[in-house]
Amino acid sequence: MSLRREKPDLNARLHDVPHQPGVYVMRDRFGKVIYVGKARDLRKRLSNYFTPSRARHSDTKTRALIESIWDFEFHTVRNEGESLILEMRLIKDFRPKYNVSFKDDKRYLLVKVQPADPFPRFSLTRLKKDDNARYFGPFAHSGALRTTLNWMNREFGLRVCRPANPDANDYKHCHNDIIKNCSAPCIARVTPDEYRIRISQACDFLDGKSKGLLNAIEEEMKKAAAKLDFERAAELRDMFEHLQKTLKPMRTFERAPHLRLASTIDPMADVKELQEYLGLERPPLVMECFDIANIGTAHCVASMVRFKNGVSDNAKYRRYRIRIVDGQNDFLAMSEVVQRRYSRVLLEARDQLGAEAAEFTQENPLDALRRLESEHPEIESEIVSKNPKWVSLPDLVIIDGGKGQLGVAVAQLNKLGLHDLPVIGLAKQEEEVYRPGIEEPIRIPHDRGALKLLQRIRDEAHRWANGYHQLLLKRRVAESILDDCTGISQARRTTLLRAFGSVARLRKASVEDIAKLPGISKTLAQDILKFLDDRSS
Repeated sequence: MSLRREKPDLNARLHDVPHQPGVYVMRDRFGKVIYVGKARDLRKRLSNYFTPSRARHSDTKTRALIESIWDFEFHTVRNEGESLILEMRLIKDFRPKYNVSFKDDKRYLLVKVQPADPFPRFSLTRLKKDDNARYFGPFAHSGALRTTLNWMNREFGLRVCRPANPDANDYKHCHNDIIKNCSAPCIARVTPDEYRIRISQACDFLDGKSKGLLNAIEEEMKKAAAKLDFERAAELRDMFEHLQKTLKPMRTFERAPHLRLASTIDPMADVKELQEYLGLERPPLVMECFDIANIGTAHCVASMVRFKNGVSDNAKYRRYRIRIVDGQNDFLAMSEVVQRRYSRVLLEARDQLGAEAAEFTQENPLDALRRLESEHPEIESEIVSKNPKWVSLPDLVIIDGGKGQLGVAVAQLNKLGLHDLPVIGLAKQEEEVYRPGIEEPIRIPHDRGALKLLQRIRDEAHRWANGYHQLLLKRRVAESILDDCTGISQARRTTLLRAFGSVARLRKASVEDIAKLPGISKTLAQDILKFLDDRSS
């Protein structure tokens, strides 16, 4: 884009902006997206940016944004909820410099139901997977959605218990049917076919096809007000507003088809573009990314996420508790997790390939696996049918970090004989791509799909590692309650947790079961249970 082109008259362009809700996109003189925002009234919001007083009285960040704006574009939507969803989608696509929210891995809530389950139930999730489930949303108003889902479960008599098959012999029956919150298909209060009809009706309701229920709530609200039962009327009014927010028609904007923007999500196009930028011999159809998460000297964990054909392969995600690192040392942690991952992949490959694996002793492991894949393309499908957890080597390894983390990862790959396995490091600050043995990084433009693909897999690895780290911290906090229990030394605490797995299971244990452990008497077991019971109240 030429730097000499004239700057558009932005104040004149404001006359073309309607007084409607929508999303606006700010660009700098190079055409790069620098900010994405939403507005109930696009013209009013955009006009604020170009008034002299706004530039004088704004904070430093806003002044810098206003000075950088060279052009803008906008897209109208039908309501505020759609503007929230479209804004999030575009920020994740373009990662503008002046946006803060939505640049992480957070997403709006979806409602999920798995029709293949014996007795399907609705649940909330933030990630849409290719698992044959039915998804509704995303929904911009999480509070209204949770209220709606609770009301819907009661209205249609749907189960909320978590077991996939609640009529199994080991399932302890709940009492939701007694308080009229469930139709209890697990004890044959309704037949499976009748329950599926209820599920179908609830799905239609989430699709906005059951306006009669909303009308009935509104009518009941008016009757309660007429009887001066204002508390009930206010309750119904709030419920009616939550249902309206949730069921308001909204588009998902997965690829923003009507926007005049330079980039939309096309996974395979991004894969091919990444191949060109990195100069790879083959497209990186399978990529694995590693990330390390630790806080202070607490648990150090690592994650490995796998993308196939440009999209996440969630079933192949892995997470690791780092064993050899004491305290914070991202380099040793990265070295350990890479060694553990690919030494196991190679060992499993030798076991699964049988006689063919004998040639591994004379041939580079990577070359041997690639040769077998090309000579016998049916091998992998046969192995996967016998062992669904088996995986082949990826086409590209991505390390979340700069030259230091990349160096230790390459050293481990070389020790395993994987000298030619493509590997890169993605630095966090400038999003630079480092390659082994090359001093200068690759700087992929921020509006290119290749970089957005790397950012998506890196953000997913970050989310997976942080989620595991938070889980371990929660367990540690729960376990620390035993430190205050009289008579519990560090050795006894370790013995208890190894035997029962968690404090939650220890609470459910009997005195006799606890007293069976070495070093714990029956009296101490009684004291432990009493202590935990007092702390739970």
